[in-house]
Amino acid sequence: MKLAFRLKKKDLQVVLLDRNNYHTFQPLLYQVATAGLEPDSIAGPIRKQLEPDPNFFFRMATVEQIDSERKKVYTEIGELSYDYLVIAAGSKTNYYGNSSILKNAFSLKKIPDALDFRHHILQNFEMAVNHRSRKQISPYLNIFIAGGGPTGVEMAGALGELKKSVLPKDYPEMDFSGMKIILVEGQQRLLGAMRPRSSQRALRYLQKFDVEVKLNTLVDAFDGERVKLSNGDQIESRSLLWASGVEGNLIEGLPAEAIEANRIRTDRFNRVKGTESIFAIGDLALMKTEHYPNGHPMVAPVAIQQARLVANNLTALRKNKKMKAFRYFDKGTMATIGRNKAVVDLPGKISMGGLPAWVIWMFVHLVSIYGLRNKIVVLINWVYNYFTYDKGTRLIIRRFKPAFLSRKEQSKEVA
Repeated sequence: MKLAFRLKKKDLQVVLLDRNNYHTFQPLLYQVATAGLEPDSIAGPIRKQLEPDPNFFFRMATVEQIDSERKKVYTEIGELSYDYLVIAAGSKTNYYGNSSILKNAFSLKKIPDALDFRHHILQNFEMAVNHRSRKQISPYLNIFIAGGGPTGVEMAGALGELKKSVLPKDYPEMDFSGMKIILVEGQQRLLGAMRPRSSQRALRYLQKFDVEVKLNTLVDAFDGERVKLSNGDQIESRSLLWASGVEGNLIEGLPAEAIEANRIRTDRFNRVKGTESIFAIGDLALMKTEHYPNGHPMVAPVAIQQARLVANNLTALRKNKKMKAFRYFDKGTMATIGRNKAVVDLPGKISMGGLPAWVIWMFVHLVSIYGLRNKIVVLINWVYNYFTYDKGTRLIIRRFKPAFLSRKEQSKEVA
């Protein structure tokens, strides 16, 4: 999107292909998943955001293959020739080959993912209210989150707020003191990309929300009813959110030497290795430099800065000028854990926590959302949630399974 904006009014024909007709602000997906925001508040139609420009064309299509020799892109709606191609297909959830987790866990990369998880946990609460014993209720209430990065930490904090402030009011006949929100992280601390001080703060904030954090632990298996951990623990739960890693969303047809670690190797100009007219930006791009020998972090600021550079370089190529090499400027990292609780790492070894960090986090995210309407809607929701301790989008809008005990469950209840 940033690249398309930068190429507007440059006397170039720009064709944008995407499988969806909208752009999603992914950092707030966790708030959709926990009933804090509706999906249309963090998404906007691509055509509206990029109009008007007679040289811009959008087609809703999935790119199936690239032919670098013939300079063609193949989609389910036809083929398209190009002079220059920029691949910005982002990343997808990495399950590390674990088939049981792939089949039964939830991810959080797209709006449908967030809605699926929201509906799932709300349906579980509606199912739990029909049971009597703690043993029968626990699997519906227990929620696991795999991955202690920003997504996992923010999701755990939001669920902790639900448990403390919202669910007891919605279900007064249920005791939520036994509800477990368990965050599992394979490393020795949370938020590994941030400074240790911020990791320690995040851990303290999560513990205040009754989130159980298990460090140096992995999720080995999940069959939809029970989570098995690497330390041997097996805990009953019907909900596992997988936020433990991502990999490049590759497209077929690129030279074999350009693929490494499920990403696309590029030079310092974001040009794909082995090609002259194909560029890759964002999570997909693997650009090895002295400061980033394993490639840049797979975060939005990298993608945005690379988009600006590639837009300038494409304009330079058209004028037979030299391209400029990419240099990443790290503006900092942040994560929020809940009301008045966030952590922020800024350049110059500055680390902040608590209310000041939370205000900075809110401001940065609000400014970054596309569209004035979306900014207003999100701000109103945040203000409402702050003063009412409520999340107003607890709607189950997909087909609901009848909340009656099966015969098998009835026999367990009696036993």
